[in-house]
Amino acid sequence: MMTNTSDDACNDCAQPSCEHENGTNGHITDIEDYKTELTTLRARTKELEEKLSNMQTPSASKSFRSAQWFNKPDDLAMSALYADRYLNYGLTNEELLSGRPIIGIAQSGSDLAPCNQHHVVLAKRVREGIRTAGGIAIEFPTHPIQETTRRPTATLDRNLSYLSLVELLYAYPFDGVVLLTGCDKTTPAMLMAAATMNIPAICMNVGPMLNGWDRGALVGAGTVVWKAREMHAAGEIDDQGVFDLVTKGTSSVGHCNTMGTASTMNALAEALGMALPGSSAIPAAYRERAQCAYRTGVQIVEMVHADRKPSDIMTREAFENAVMVNTAIGGSTNAPIHLNAIAKHVGVKLDLDDWDRLGHSLPLMVNLQPAGQYLCEEYHRAGGTQAVISELLDQGLLHQDVLTANGKTIKENNSGRTTWDRRTIKDFTKPMKENAGFLHMTGNLFDSAIMKASVISPAFRTAFLENPNDPNAFECKAVVFDGPEDYNKRIETADIDAHTILVMRGTGPLGYPGAAEVVNMTAPAHLLKQGLKYSLPCIGDGRQSGTSASPSILNASPEAAANGNLAILQDGDRLRVDLGKRKVMLLISDTEIKARMDALMARGGYQAVESHTPFQDFFRKEVGPLSEGMVFGRATRFQRVAQMFPVPRDNH
Repeated sequence: MMTNTSDDACNDCAQPSCEHENGTNGHITDIEDYKTELTTLRARTKELEEKLSNMQTPSASKSFRSAQWFNKPDDLAMSALYADRYLNYGLTNEELLSGRPIIGIAQSGSDLAPCNQHHVVLAKRVREGIRTAGGIAIEFPTHPIQETTRRPTATLDRNLSYLSLVELLYAYPFDGVVLLTGCDKTTPAMLMAAATMNIPAICMNVGPMLNGWDRGALVGAGTVVWKAREMHAAGEIDDQGVFDLVTKGTSSVGHCNTMGTASTMNALAEALGMALPGSSAIPAAYRERAQCAYRTGVQIVEMVHADRKPSDIMTREAFENAVMVNTAIGGSTNAPIHLNAIAKHVGVKLDLDDWDRLGHSLPLMVNLQPAGQYLCEEYHRAGGTQAVISELLDQGLLHQDVLTANGKTIKENNSGRTTWDRRTIKDFTKPMKENAGFLHMTGNLFDSAIMKASVISPAFRTAFLENPNDPNAFECKAVVFDGPEDYNKRIETADIDAHTILVMRGTGPLGYPGAAEVVNMTAPAHLLKQGLKYSLPCIGDGRQSGTSASPSILNASPEAAANGNLAILQDGDRLRVDLGKRKVMLLISDTEIKARMDALMARGGYQAVESHTPFQDFFRKEVGPLSEGMVFGRATRFQRVAQMFPVPRDNH
């Protein structure tokens, strides 16, 4: 028997200077030392065997869902039927029967969805990460959603994509899934589906575009549309100038490079803990984005072995964190709709009062268009969402112990990541704006609506909100439009002055259908040419683009098509908006309100456009209001599907 005579290495564990528990340090001098050493080694062997038995290795992974397809010892013929076609593109029996986890890659990129098209490239790195970590990747397409092209609105597709992804994740042999997100609705649709199914899941964002430029000035995708329209109306650019200016904002692969809905929802996925820390703001064209894709692939395999599911991550505390992060980044007015919807599907209570209570009093820290100056390249270089979370943690505002996708807490992932760039991410104590979150508005015109405080400009505040006898409130006449067609037809002829509130109805989930982003109303050209320095206030039962900067009261519920009081509003009616009291009041008597409503119902109620497709008709029959996330009511009954119904019935 050889003894260890070196002070530098241990033969038993092959580690430098290893010290065993008996304190011999590998020096054997007599028989008693041998006995002591043998006892120690036996104890160590037993300890290692116990650890190995508890580890989820491929040989012990028959508890994975996929084994119920590919490794059914009681019915090998069915296993063969489930497996045989997958062999045709090169997978082997050894792989499918190895017990290694099957990881889905939910591919949202295609030629039909240019904002997410770069995922066709990034998915290769996700696949390599999965393979490196010992998983087997199966990539599949999801229902495409392209915000800028889909008519009448991509919001219809959010719920359709959600439904189809739930079916795919349930019906096929997935043990975990990488959700390839990006353009506005893809992120909430996939998170809603992941919440419903509740198998291990992680988001990987396509990333924002590179900066757009025009004559030395930054041009933000989406935001520039509203600027171009105003410049055209004022006679500053011609038709070709509008086209050229707008397209300069979309400079590369990726989604919008402003803090619109896409950047917002991907930042909130990170804030929820459903994406790797630091991942949300990396531009699509940067090499770090492909590196992030690889690391995400590695991470999902670890999540499957740990059985770390969306319900473990997306807790009430995680949603509260996301609401607060949304204020700090100047997130889109679409965020409450989508985040409330995700919460409903995971079984967490979240409503608009929470957004007001948790988020309104916080400051705007991120200096990005539309509320600020810069774009996402600067935001990423300044530290991105990680830097914002770090500063909110330093202020003691966030729940610091919530779990995230990588198994660490939000504090462990983000603490100490404070930015070096105070142009782009402001100090919490020296922000761009105080009290920058959403106001939850109620009143006799609607039961619920939101107003984004961070886009209220100094010029608008001076004109509408600084009456010393009535601070943070104003009264003005309304001009009412029934959808964008009516607006485009009458905006230049309607009786509109510099103190008018523009109202658009018939644009909610029922009325449009799908709640389109058409409440993006600008003042008539004659006011712009006179030098109007602010956007007119707007009210709508639809949505507004996340890149718009007008002071708008949005997502009003019940909508006109549900015969809410918006349906009886008339041109010239006076409205009182009181931000302090969170009230919007139609200044007519209750008697007059009732008489108008009775007359409306006698005419058959508010007349919305008819459904043009089968899904539009189905959508209208099932959907709830924007204030509650615009979800299908019956869908929220299905939660933790993978636990409630672990294995679908056989198909043959």
